[in-house]
Amino acid sequence: MLLQDKVVVVSGVGPGLGQAIAVQSARAGADVVLAARTESRLTEVAKEITGLGRRAVVVPTDINDDDAARHLAQASVEAFGRVDALVNNAFAIPPITDLSDVDIDAVRAGFETNVIAALRLTRLFTPALEASNGSVVMINSAVLRHSRRTFGAYKMAKSSLLALAQSLATELGPRGIRINSVAPGYIWADNLKWYFSYLAKQRGITPEEVYQETAATIDLRKLPEPDEIADAVVFFASPLARAITGACLDVNGGEFHH
Repeated sequence: MLLQDKVVVVSGVGPGLGQAIAVQSARAGADVVLAARTESRLTEVAKEITGLGRRAVVVPTDINDDDAARHLAQASVEAFGRVDALVNNAFAIPPITDLSDVDIDAVRAGFETNVIAALRLTRLFTPALEASNGSVVMINSAVLRHSRRTFGAYKMAKSSLLALAQSLATELGPRGIRINSVAPGYIWADNLKWYFSYLAKQRGITPEEVYQETAATIDLRKLPEPDEIADAVVFFASPLARAITGACLDVNGGEFHH
């Protein structure tokens, strides 16, 4: 129960990693504030959390909207009286194309959600986090560790998010707030399962064969699952990481070493 009676706010709660972070936080003893644009999804996750004996508050939020983000911060404190951890998990996929051809406006839009919105939420939650000696966890990506073609805009955004986390760690450390990042590689959840099925159909093989081919490039020979990545987030939010800030923990099964 690493987060016993703590309050964790999770943005970008969807059917994959966001849900896993929220549920694993509850399993670790936390009450959870759930934020995303789709209220029906939040309600489903809230039922799972209350089924674990913890409290959950649903706050439909567009984190790119100043007023909505401000309401999220206010509603979180009003609901529980405190906030101990903010997980910036919301994500918008930047255009997956070469930088020489990419639409600049699409790149800019990616930065708004992936970087600017994380800064916005962190600033809004800073007073509450200072009061609790709390922490922020930024969800980054293994794209930090490679420069494959078509991933340039994605790497630009996530590299900026890492720089944001490190700079905030320096700025907010004296106020007792820790800022860390978790960088997942493959996440074996619905989106990737669909993509592997698509690849398998294109190649005339089974999805299991695509999985095994991919896993063969990873040290642990398996693709990380959402709960395994969420556990790293719980660690950073917990007292076990009380002397850690400005760090980025890769959770990729050994696909990349850093």
